[in-house]
Amino acid sequence: MTDEEREHEGVRVHDRRRIDPETYEVREPAEPAPDSAPIAETELSEADAKVAELTDDLRRVHAEYANYRKRVDRDRDTAREAIIGQVLTELLPVLDDVARAREHGELEGAFKSVGESLEGVCARLGLEMFGAADEAFDPAIHEALTSETREGLDGPTVTAVYQPGYRLAGRVLRPARVAVADG
Repeated sequence: MTDEEREHEGVRVHDRRRIDPETYEVREPAEPAPDSAPIAETELSEADAKVAELTDDLRRVHAEYANYRKRVDRDRDTAREAIIGQVLTELLPVLDDVARAREHGELEGAFKSVGESLEGVCARLGLEMFGAADEAFDPAIHEALTSETREGLDGPTVTAVYQPGYRLAGRVLRPARVAVADG
């Protein structure tokens, strides 16, 4: 084709609609011209590349959202445990008073049911009491208030518990205050 023929030809429009707008019938796909085949393959490979790129982006965003959701759930659980720990730490003196009243025989009547209810609620929330005589002394969970020397002991041993310790979910809220003997 010469330049003059191209100028007279004008704009070329290819109607690629599958439905004929006048008859509303499905058209058969036209065979591509031999010179336009490489262009279609190039367009197809570009489209495939774009689809692959967008799919990778979608996967990345989906993974980021899943990680975000896990982190938020973990942070929520950590915050919940911290708040429960703070509340239970404030209740420890009350639990000590209930235990002293029980030791002295003053835990009777309505006060007995209130004390048992309080201890039950604390136990359901995961509060554990620890510290007993004749157990090995562990400075991570015991606070030695007094010490003495005794014969026949293999290592530091708790001889008396002045105040029990409490832990929540493996974290010590208050160490047990004890007397220690060493051999």
